[in-house]
Amino acid sequence: MRDAYVVGAGQSPFGSFPDATYRSLFDTAFGHALDSVDGELDPDRIDEAFLGTLGVGGRQIGLSGPAVTEHVGLHGVPTTRVENACAAGGYAFRSAVTAVQSGRADVALAGGYEVMTDTSADQTRWWLGVSGDTEYERLSGTTFAGVYAQMANAYFHEYDADPESLARVAVKNHANGSKNPNAHLGFACSMDDATNAPPVAEPLNRYHCCPISDGASAVLVVSEDIAEEFSPVRVAGVGAASGRVGLFERETLTSIPASKTAAQRAYERARIGPADVDFAEVHDCFAIAELLAYEDLGFCERGEAATLLEDGRTDPDGERPVNTSGGLKSKGHPIGATGTGQLVELFEQFQGEAHVQVQSPQVGLAHNVGGSGGGATVTVLERTDVGGTQ
Repeated sequence: MRDAYVVGAGQSPFGSFPDATYRSLFDTAFGHALDSVDGELDPDRIDEAFLGTLGVGGRQIGLSGPAVTEHVGLHGVPTTRVENACAAGGYAFRSAVTAVQSGRADVALAGGYEVMTDTSADQTRWWLGVSGDTEYERLSGTTFAGVYAQMANAYFHEYDADPESLARVAVKNHANGSKNPNAHLGFACSMDDATNAPPVAEPLNRYHCCPISDGASAVLVVSEDIAEEFSPVRVAGVGAASGRVGLFERETLTSIPASKTAAQRAYERARIGPADVDFAEVHDCFAIAELLAYEDLGFCERGEAATLLEDGRTDPDGERPVNTSGGLKSKGHPIGATGTGQLVELFEQFQGEAHVQVQSPQVGLAHNVGGSGGGATVTVLERTDVGGTQ
């Protein structure tokens, strides 16, 4: 099996853009991905494309993938639309990596796109809810905030932690996002802001929830022969797993089993352990999700996530910075674009061009979750000596 490398990654700004379309947003992201390549990569060399989207609002549900690639000039390139809720981007990247590793493609495009801000609040809740269990969650009136609120309450009941930890997640990620010009909510917030915001679903308040966003992202994946022409980042390992779609079907509310399994598979393929990860982008759709991710990814023991956060170990100058982009909480969450958007941050960190730069990173991790845990991917990228200077 061949190695796969990332040679370019870019995104559009995330936010609310009434004059943009999913095509125009992806055109921006694709252009930035090409511009980020250290050298010149002719788009005509792209053999396959894999694009993630949920299709919020119902626009172009059929064949939206080819609609996007044809719009950006990739005429005739086989394009696969990937839908795995909020993990669509992570799964699209996994498919692109597999195409390169198998020899079917020398250059593959992974990406995602979503327009979410042009529907009413009721319609948006419906579109988000379709990624939960239809019969027992969505049709019974449970929202995703309600599902994650149940997980938060269970966590605080089971472990020595309190809702103040949720505010700390928000403060950290907003501080990072305030330096990111692509962030939807690119402003800092105080502990008072994040503690006393209006409630959404107890114990979650407005500052504990990510925004709905418009945006797109794109990543260029190549084989080792192609990578030698550029300054690449090696794909050390990609792990994926499915899980019970409905929260009520799971044995635990204080873990996302799919995240844990995907992480174990990624670590095994990368031949590393959690302690080897220098920085990470994790799926913080709600603040409690970041705390669960610390534990599911093996960054700390069960029940110790709040301490890890409080001690500053996931701050930009901590032992393992998490969500230097601002995370979903501040950067935003255009569903299909989120997973590959995380990989944009990893790529920029290795290029020394991140807005909140980690010092001399060697290994980075991206963690992407669909729904409340029905699917997850974990990707490990590492610095390499292949190609140009790094």
